[in-house]
Amino acid sequence: MDSVKTAANSKVTSTFNLEALAGKFPPSAETMLLDMRLTDEPAASSRLFRIYKPAPAHFHRTCDEYLLVIQGRGKFVVDGGDPVELGPGQLLFFRRNTVHSIPEIVEAPLIVFSVDTPRRDPSDVTFIDPIHGTAKDFIRTISY
Repeated sequence: MDSVKTAANSKVTSTFNLEALAGKFPPSAETMLLDMRLTDEPAASSRLFRIYKPAPAHFHRTCDEYLLVIQGRGKFVVDGGDPVELGPGQLLFFRRNTVHSIPEIVEAPLIVFSVDTPRRDPSDVTFIDPIHGTAKDFIRTISY
């Protein structure tokens, strides 16, 4: 990441090399996802994450979500619809409280860039079937 202070004000802007960051994910994980939080502002948060295991149906109470596939291919299900296979460069959007899942990793590694609006607290994961656990079972944040 490169950070720059602008001359007009003290705001920091950042650039991220998503391909380089994607290479920092380990080959395996104990959780379904590993997450790198890139920005964390009240209006929106952005993350890069790798999906290691199929993600069961869940939703987020507090934010809309934009998912952009960076590497790999996966099947995504939104709001009970048919599975849609997405690959690099494809963007998926859904609103808060929309049930979604990733039932199949077609090609690994499956790495996704996400923007959550407004900011999503890492604990905001509600599984449809509580047998799948909590956010702690689902995702772990790592440093880049």
